[in-house]
Amino acid sequence: MELRRAALALAALLGEKNIAIFKGVSLAVLEVHVGTSLVLSVEGQQAVLPAWYTSHSRNEPYITWMLNKNPGPFQILSYIGGVVKVEETDLKPRVGFLHPIFTRNISVFINATREQDSGQYMCTVNVVNDSIKLHKNIGLINLTVLVPPAAPTCQLHGNAVVGANVTLSCSSRKGKPSPMYQWQRQPPTLQVFFPPAQDRVKGTLKLTNLSLEMSGVYVCRAENQAGSKDCSIVLEVHSTSTKAVIAGAVLGSLGALAIIIFFAQKLVGYRRKKRDSQEEGANEIKEDAVAPKTPSWARRPASDTMSKTSTLSSIAGSRQAYGARAPSDTASILTTTGSYRGPPPRGGGRPPSLSPPAVNGTSRRRQDPAAAPVGSLPPSSLARAGAVPVMVPAQSRAGSLV
Repeated sequence: MELRRAALALAALLGEKNIAIFKGVSLAVLEVHVGTSLVLSVEGQQAVLPAWYTSHSRNEPYITWMLNKNPGPFQILSYIGGVVKVEETDLKPRVGFLHPIFTRNISVFINATREQDSGQYMCTVNVVNDSIKLHKNIGLINLTVLVPPAAPTCQLHGNAVVGANVTLSCSSRKGKPSPMYQWQRQPPTLQVFFPPAQDRVKGTLKLTNLSLEMSGVYVCRAENQAGSKDCSIVLEVHSTSTKAVIAGAVLGSLGALAIIIFFAQKLVGYRRKKRDSQEEGANEIKEDAVAPKTPSWARRPASDTMSKTSTLSSIAGSRQAYGARAPSDTASILTTTGSYRGPPPRGGGRPPSLSPPAVNGTSRRRQDPAAAPVGSLPPSSLARAGAVPVMVPAQSRAGSLV
């Protein structure tokens, strides 16, 4: 009996201690809990940061969410006095509480995540009349936004001829984390490449000692945790360098065309110059032309000249029979220069004026030398121009030559 009483007393004592321990747990201080310390999200998708808090108080909490990012932390969301406030940040139209606050689930969501949303998010909870233990009211969650690779670019480096070496390269301008690359040859000849021929980090594939059988389609895949993208390139191995042949033909054609254009320009310029010179020669007045030589009969001796004078005198004498003046008055002398002079004056007087003979019964009016027609030239100018003096025989009244 005593042993039984002792066992009951010990059980009662242990029960009181257990109750006290249970009460200590139930009366624990305010504490914030997080579902995970690291959240991964793909760019463009929704991210959820799970968090909740426990508290003995039933008062409304004071909650803030902050993003710890360079140059320093800044507030993005808060709950004060029953009002939710979203701060003016890039996250404003995309962030909010996932559940009602009274449930004590203070998880937040971020829609259409972006790469710059990555960072450390910090949640802080304070409740009136509730004890706070250092750092127990703070929850930390790291968000990493993954970016799938952009469509890579495939390139061929080298001359794809038999026996040569070429390098295929593949690179993507975007991706987080940095994508890895994998080359393979498409069917009907499927082939997968491994190091050292392939560098998965740099995205290069080295093909050595090319043969015609190595021609085909080669595909490169860029991939990371967020996704993958492909690009392809066609490798055509030639027995000779067709590029060199094509380049030579093009250069030869261009050279021939340049020569044809050059000679065509020269020919056109020569013809134009010749035509201009002909036009200038036709319009040019040759002022330095040499005067013609004096006719041989004008250089004969004086006796020949006197004979011509006698002939003129005889002609003048015959005119007297038709009523003309005396031969002495009408005798003329033809000078060596081709000019005409009347007979010498008698007794030192002025030479008599000679009236031109009548033609067909009508007397001719003597023309005044001063009233010579416009454009007539003096004998000296005529001689320089090459004119030849001509003797005009006298004319009778009946119109016949004497």
